[in-house]
Amino acid sequence: MSENKLVGELRTKFGKGAARKERAIGRTPAVIYGHGSEPRHITLPAHEIALVLRHKNAIIELELNGKKETVLVKSASKDVVTQIIEHVDLVEIVKGERVHVEVPVHVIGESMSGTVIDLEHKTLKLEVDATTIPEFVEVIFNKEGVGFHVTAGDIKLPAGAKLDLDDHVLVATVVATGAGASEEAVAPAAEAPKAE
Repeated sequence: MSENKLVGELRTKFGKGAARKERAIGRTPAVIYGHGSEPRHITLPAHEIALVLRHKNAIIELELNGKKETVLVKSASKDVVTQIIEHVDLVEIVKGERVHVEVPVHVIGESMSGTVIDLEHKTLKLEVDATTIPEFVEVIFNKEGVGFHVTAGDIKLPAGAKLDLDDHVLVATVVATGAGASEEAVAPAAEAPKAE
């Protein structure tokens, strides 16, 4: 995953009024949580952080007071009406550190005609190196029919990643659509000999 480079500024004023003023000048309030250290309150450029937040588990190379550090986006809150990002929580990460993250599941390919792929898990929890978090994991289908399924153990993970799920847990399965099921029911009736 590519790192995003941002320059942060330390915040000295707090509260809703101060946060509103920061947002008015194009800065988004954020907090960095570290390893046993006190949380640090900063602001980030609003437009740039909005672009970064399009990617889940984004990693930022942050410059703060002339020093560089790496942080992981943990969460962000948005105004439900304006969709403006109101606040971002960041976690300081150290090279070689492992983190637990949730990544989306992407379906690649398709199932047989008359069926659909039922995704049991839209996201999966992984334990990975903090600097190599995948944007997603893939479940692959190649025109399989009803009953075909993919379990957690079938998923190909990036090197060094571990799944926080038992191998036998169902992730996706092929099921008949309403149309597919009714076609199967009608077919044998059509082939039955006519009564004379």
